[in-house]
Amino acid sequence: MLRDGIYELRAKKGHVQYRLLYFFHGRNIAILAHGLTKEDRVPPVDIERAIKRKKLFEANPKAHTYKTD
Repeated sequence: MLRDGIYELRAKKGHVQYRLLYFFHGRNIAILAHGLTKEDRVPPVDIERAIKRKKLFEANPKAHTYKTD
């Protein structure tokens, strides 16, 4: 966990390492908030971006949820 409910998942593909920032909605759903390539640490601006997206989602989950007809 980074902060304010934002978690980090690290993944590697070839020589590139990625960081995926996500948060939970309910008990079983993780929402991708932001992705970036790995640096020494996650820049504060990227954490802030993920927090902003989390707040937008929480304010209106239906508007940010994909649903097929």
